[in-house]
Amino acid sequence: MSLSIPSPANFIEDIIVEDLKSGKRTNVHTRFPPEPNGYLHIGHAKSICLNFGIAHKFADFNGLCNVRMDDTNPAKEDIEYEDSIKADVRWLGFDWEDREYYASDYYQKFYDYAIDLIKMGKAYVCELTAEQMTEYRGTLTEAGRNSPWRDRPIEESLDLFARMTAGEFPEGKMLLRAKIDMSSPNINMRDPAIYRIRKIPHHRIGDKWVVYPMYDYAHPLSDWIEGITHSICTLEFEDHRPLYNWFLETLELPNRPQQIEFARLNLSYTVMSKRLLLQLVEAKFVDGWDDPRLPTISGLRRRGYTPASIREFADRIGVAKADSIVDINLLWFCIRDELNATAPRAMAVLDPLKVKITNWPEGKVEMVQAQINPNDPEAGFREVPFSGELWIERSDFMEDPPKKYFRLAPGQEVRLISGYYVTCTDVIKDDEGNVVEIHCTYDPESKGGTTPDGRRVRGTIHWVSAAHAVDAKVNLYEHLFTRENMTNLPPDTKPMDFINENSLEVSSAKVEPYLQSIDAETRVQFMRHGYFWPDKESSSDALVFNRIVGLKDSWGKKKK
Repeated sequence: MSLSIPSPANFIEDIIVEDLKSGKRTNVHTRFPPEPNGYLHIGHAKSICLNFGIAHKFADFNGLCNVRMDDTNPAKEDIEYEDSIKADVRWLGFDWEDREYYASDYYQKFYDYAIDLIKMGKAYVCELTAEQMTEYRGTLTEAGRNSPWRDRPIEESLDLFARMTAGEFPEGKMLLRAKIDMSSPNINMRDPAIYRIRKIPHHRIGDKWVVYPMYDYAHPLSDWIEGITHSICTLEFEDHRPLYNWFLETLELPNRPQQIEFARLNLSYTVMSKRLLLQLVEAKFVDGWDDPRLPTISGLRRRGYTPASIREFADRIGVAKADSIVDINLLWFCIRDELNATAPRAMAVLDPLKVKITNWPEGKVEMVQAQINPNDPEAGFREVPFSGELWIERSDFMEDPPKKYFRLAPGQEVRLISGYYVTCTDVIKDDEGNVVEIHCTYDPESKGGTTPDGRRVRGTIHWVSAAHAVDAKVNLYEHLFTRENMTNLPPDTKPMDFINENSLEVSSAKVEPYLQSIDAETRVQFMRHGYFWPDKESSSDALVFNRIVGLKDSWGKKKK
C-alpha cells in the first residue's frame, strides 16, 4: 500500500515532498543540534518546532527528529547548558525518545575521517598564526594566498597531526586545514580549519582529546552518521553549504543529507544572540538566564508563557527564506489570546489608595459573588469579602478631574465591581497635601450593579477589602531594550547602549485572598491590569507575581 504524502506548508516541506515523490528519499529524519554554550532563546524554539513538527507531519515516512549537542568547543560548554536545553525541548512538548546524541560521541570517527583526508591529499597541517591566517585568507574582493605549508608532504602532515593529538604542541601552534581553493569567491572554502589544539578538559569525556574538530567539519559528518535526511539551518549557514557538501562528497559518503536554510527569528526590542545574552547575564543587567525580560525559553517560562502559546507563535510566523523582524506584539497576542479564554479573574490593586465607606455598618463583612471567568460560564463564581474599608487604584481617583472623567472624584458616583455604587464625599490629605484616604457613602440597594430606580453610572473600578487584603510583590516588565530594531544598530553603537533602565517595576500590591489558593501553574487575569502568574520565588506567605502581558491588544489593532 502506497503512503499518502502530506501537503507541504512551506518551502522546506516542498523540498521534502519532492524528495519523497521522486524516490530520492524514502524516509524523513531531522535533528535539533544546539551548542551547549548558553540557554536557548525563542529563536531556537522556532527551530525546535520546525524540526520536530516536520518529523511529526511525516510520521508515515518514519519521521524522526534527534537532539544532538554540538559539544566541539570545551572552552564554552557546560553540562548546565545541556540540562537546560533538554528541559526546554521537553517543556515545549517534544520528545526525542532514545535519540539523544553528542558530537563528542563521534570524535574517533571524525579523527579517522581527518586521517583519510590527509591521505587523500585533501588536508594538511598548517603552522600559520591566527593573525597570519587572517592575512592569508584574503577579502571578499581579493583572493587568498596559499599557506607555505599547503604542499607539505602527506607523511609529514600525518606525523604532525599524530603529534598534535598526543599533546606535543601548544595551543595555536598548528592547525589541520582542508585543502580546497584559496581563490574561491566563498571565503569559507579557502582552506578552512578542521582541527585545532585545545588543552582544555571536555565536560563529558575529560582530557581524552587535546585536538577538537571545528563546527563546519563536525556538523555534516554528525548528520551523515545519524542518517539525517534534511539538515535544516538558519540563513547564516547558507555560505557554509558548499563546505558542508565538500566534506561529504570528498569522503565519498553515500546517501548524503541535504542542508536547507531558512530565515532566523529576529524579534523587536530584544537580541537573539547567546553571546549577547551571556553578556547581559554576566554583567548582571538581568537576574540570570531565566530573567523574565529575556527572550530565553526559560525566561519566557518563568514569566508565565505557555508551551502552547510559543508553538502558536512559531506557527504564525511561519518559515521564510528572507530575514525580517517580527513584531513582539504578535508573541503577546498569542499568549493573550490563550489566557483570555482560560485564565481566572481576580482583583489586585497595584498602587493602593484607602477608601472608607462612612455609612457602612461597623464591623460588617459581606461576601459578594464574582465570576471566575466571564468567557467560561462553567467556571462559576468565587466569593470576595467586602467591608467598610477598601483599597482602590490611586489612578482611579482624581480630586480635580477633567470632563468625561468617569472614575471616582468628589461628588461623583462609581460602581465597585461585584459590589455597590459609592459616591465620594470627602478627601483626606497629609501635611504635604497628598491624598491619603477618601471617604465615600454607598447605596445599600445597588448591590451587583443594579438599583431600584434603574440608574447607571459610567465608571466601574476594582477594589480589595482592606481587612482581608493580602500583600504581594508584583513584577511589571517592559522591553529590555529601548530600540525596536536591535539587528541593525547605528554606527558607533553597541546593544548595551540601548538597555532600558526601566524594564522592571516592582509594585507592593494588595490582592484578594483568593490568590493565596491558586496553584503554581495557574495564570490569572488581574482585572484591568493584564495576565499574571506566580514567580518561582512566590509562596503562600509571600506572594510574588510576574506580569506575563498586558490587556491591550496593539498587534490585533495593527492587523485591523
